[in-house]
Amino acid sequence: MSPFTLLVALFACILAVCAVAIPANGTLDASDALEKRVTHSGRATWFEAGLGACGKQNKGSDMIVAISHLRWGSGGNCDQWMKITANGKTAYALTRDECMGCAIDAIDLSEAAFTHFFPTSKGVFTASWQFMAKGWHP
Repeated sequence: MSPFTLLVALFACILAVCAVAIPANGTLDASDALEKRVTHSGRATWFEAGLGACGKQNKGSDMIVAISHLRWGSGGNCDQWMKITANGKTAYALTRDECMGCAIDAIDLSEAAFTHFFPTSKGVFTASWQFMAKGWHP
Protein backbone atom coordinates (compact mmCIF):
# COMPACT_ATOMS: atom_id res chain seq x y z
CA MET A 1 0.00 0.00 0.00
CA SER A 2 1.41 3.38 -0.97
CA PRO A 3 2.00 6.07 1.64
CA PHE A 4 -0.55 8.28 -0.14
CA THR A 5 -3.29 5.60 0.06
CA LEU A 6 -2.49 5.03 3.73
CA LEU A 7 -2.69 8.78 4.42
CA VAL A 8 -6.07 9.05 2.63
CA ALA A 9 -7.45 6.07 4.59
CA LEU A 10 -6.26 7.58 7.88
CA PHE A 11 -7.78 10.95 7.00
CA ALA A 12 -11.12 9.26 6.12
CA CYS A 13 -11.16 7.49 9.50
CA ILE A 14 -10.50 10.75 11.34
CA LEU A 15 -13.35 12.46 9.47
CA ALA A 16 -15.74 9.60 10.29
CA VAL A 17 -14.98 9.90 14.01
CA CYS A 18 -15.42 13.69 13.92
CA ALA A 19 -18.81 13.33 12.19
CA VAL A 20 -20.44 11.61 15.20
CA ALA A 21 -23.18 13.86 16.60
CA ILE A 22 -22.61 14.96 20.17
CA PRO A 23 -25.72 15.91 22.20
CA ALA A 24 -26.07 19.41 23.66
CA ASN A 25 -25.00 18.18 27.10
CA GLY A 26 -21.70 17.03 25.56
CA THR A 27 -22.03 13.37 26.49
CA LEU A 28 -23.01 10.33 24.53
CA ASP A 29 -25.44 8.13 26.45
CA ALA A 30 -26.59 5.11 24.46
CA SER A 31 -29.29 4.31 27.02
CA ASP A 32 -31.01 7.65 26.27
CA ALA A 33 -30.99 6.95 22.55
CA LEU A 34 -32.34 3.43 22.96
CA GLU A 35 -34.78 4.00 25.83
CA LYS A 36 -37.44 5.58 23.62
CA ARG A 37 -37.65 2.35 21.62
CA VAL A 38 -38.22 0.10 24.62
CA THR A 39 -41.82 -0.79 25.38
CA HIS A 40 -42.50 -1.42 29.06
CA SER A 41 -45.52 -3.10 30.60
CA GLY A 42 -46.68 -2.54 34.13
CA ARG A 43 -49.32 -1.54 36.61
CA ALA A 44 -51.04 1.82 36.05
CA THR A 45 -52.68 3.66 38.95
CA TRP A 46 -53.82 7.25 39.42
CA PHE A 47 -52.95 10.05 41.83
CA GLU A 48 -54.04 13.53 42.84
CA ALA A 49 -51.88 15.90 40.82
CA GLY A 50 -50.14 18.85 42.46
CA LEU A 51 -46.55 20.00 42.74
CA GLY A 52 -44.54 17.28 41.00
CA ALA A 53 -40.94 16.18 41.45
CA CYS A 54 -40.01 18.14 38.30
CA GLY A 55 -40.83 21.31 40.29
CA LYS A 56 -43.95 22.20 38.31
CA GLN A 57 -47.55 22.55 39.46
CA ASN A 58 -49.97 20.13 37.78
CA LYS A 59 -53.75 19.69 37.77
CA GLY A 60 -55.87 16.54 37.57
CA SER A 61 -57.02 17.69 34.13
CA ASP A 62 -53.41 17.66 32.82
CA MET A 63 -52.20 14.58 30.95
CA ILE A 64 -49.27 13.77 33.23
CA VAL A 65 -47.51 10.68 34.51
CA ALA A 66 -45.28 9.82 37.44
CA ILE A 67 -42.58 7.20 36.91
CA SER A 68 -41.10 4.84 39.45
CA HIS A 69 -38.47 6.12 41.86
CA LEU A 70 -36.42 3.14 40.62
CA ARG A 71 -36.37 4.68 37.13
CA TRP A 72 -36.32 8.35 38.19
CA GLY A 73 -32.58 8.73 38.74
CA SER A 74 -31.74 12.44 38.66
CA GLY A 75 -35.02 13.38 36.96
CA GLY A 76 -33.70 13.18 33.41
CA ASN A 77 -37.15 12.26 32.11
CA CYS A 78 -38.80 15.47 33.36
CA ASP A 79 -41.02 16.95 30.64
CA GLN A 80 -40.50 13.93 28.39
CA TRP A 81 -43.64 12.61 26.71
CA MET A 82 -44.73 9.02 27.16
CA LYS A 83 -46.97 6.97 24.88
CA ILE A 84 -49.36 4.81 26.93
CA THR A 85 -51.49 1.99 25.51
CA ALA A 86 -54.23 0.01 27.25
CA ASN A 87 -57.83 -1.09 26.71
CA GLY A 88 -57.45 -0.64 22.93
CA LYS A 89 -56.62 3.06 23.36
CA THR A 90 -53.49 5.21 23.23
CA ALA A 91 -52.72 8.45 25.05
CA TYR A 92 -49.71 10.68 25.53
CA ALA A 93 -48.77 12.01 28.96
CA LEU A 94 -45.98 14.28 30.12
CA THR A 95 -43.55 12.93 32.73
CA ARG A 96 -43.79 15.35 35.66
CA ASP A 97 -43.46 13.34 38.86
CA GLU A 98 -41.81 10.48 40.71
CA CYS A 99 -43.80 7.59 42.20
CA MET A 100 -42.20 6.38 45.42
CA GLY A 101 -44.42 3.28 45.73
CA CYS A 102 -44.24 2.13 42.09
CA ALA A 103 -42.38 -0.91 40.79
CA ILE A 104 -39.83 -0.09 38.07
CA ASP A 105 -42.27 -0.50 35.13
CA ALA A 106 -45.36 0.82 36.95
CA ILE A 107 -46.74 4.28 36.20
CA ASP A 108 -48.98 6.62 38.17
CA LEU A 109 -51.33 8.75 36.06
CA SER A 110 -53.15 12.00 36.63
CA GLU A 111 -56.93 11.67 36.78
CA ALA A 112 -57.29 12.87 33.16
CA ALA A 113 -54.71 10.39 31.88
CA PHE A 114 -56.23 7.49 33.86
CA THR A 115 -59.82 8.22 32.79
CA HIS A 116 -58.76 8.19 29.14
CA PHE A 117 -58.59 4.41 29.62
CA PHE A 118 -60.92 3.57 32.53
CA PRO A 119 -62.97 5.31 35.23
CA THR A 120 -60.95 6.02 38.38
CA SER A 121 -63.18 3.55 40.26
CA LYS A 122 -61.28 0.76 38.49
CA GLY A 123 -58.22 1.86 40.47
CA VAL A 124 -55.59 -0.10 38.56
CA PHE A 125 -54.96 -1.62 35.12
CA THR A 126 -52.04 -2.96 33.10
CA ALA A 127 -50.57 -0.61 30.50
CA SER A 128 -47.81 -0.71 27.91
CA TRP A 129 -45.75 2.43 27.66
CA GLN A 130 -42.64 3.92 26.15
CA PHE A 131 -40.80 7.21 26.35
CA MET A 132 -40.92 9.34 23.24
CA ALA A 133 -37.76 11.04 21.98
CA LYS A 134 -36.72 14.00 24.10
CA GLY A 135 -38.09 17.18 22.57
CA TRP A 136 -41.03 15.35 20.91
CA HIS A 137 -44.56 16.50 21.71
CA PRO A 138 -48.01 15.52 20.40
